[in-house]
Amino acid sequence: VQLQASGGGLEQVGGSRRLSCGISGRIASNYLMGWFRQAPGKEREFVAAINWSGGSTYDTDSVKGRFTISRDNAKNTVYLQMNNLKPEDTAVYYCAADPRKNGIATMPVQYDYWGQGTLVTVSS
Repeated sequence: VQLQASGGGLEQVGGSRRLSCGISGRIASNYLMGWFRQAPGKEREFVAAINWSGGSTYDTDSVKGRFTISRDNAKNTVYLQMNNLKPEDTAVYYCAADPRKNGIATMPVQYDYWGQGTLVTVSS
C-alpha cells in the first residue's frame, strides 16, 4: 500500500485547508485510515480516523468541531478538512492505513502503512 499526502501549505489563523491522502496498491475500502501530526520537537499525535466504510469517525479533542475526516473509496482518497486553523495546528500531517475491519485506532503503532507527510503552517 502506498499513501500520498498532499494539500499542506501556509495558512493564516482562522483559515481553512483540506488535506488529501491518495491510496494506491490496494483497495482503499479494506483499510482503516487515520491522520496524525507531528510538531517540531514533539511526538506524533493522533488527529482523526475513519473506518473502512466511512460510517464511523473519531477525532481528538483539540480538533473537535474544526476538523472533519472523510473518505471517498471510489477515488481511493481520504480527506482532512481543517477549519478555523490555529497556530498550534502547525505540524507535519501524516496519513496512515491499517487493514482492520472493526474499531478505530489512535496509536501510531497500530497502523501498518504511512504516507510521507505534508507540512501545514498556521501563521498569526
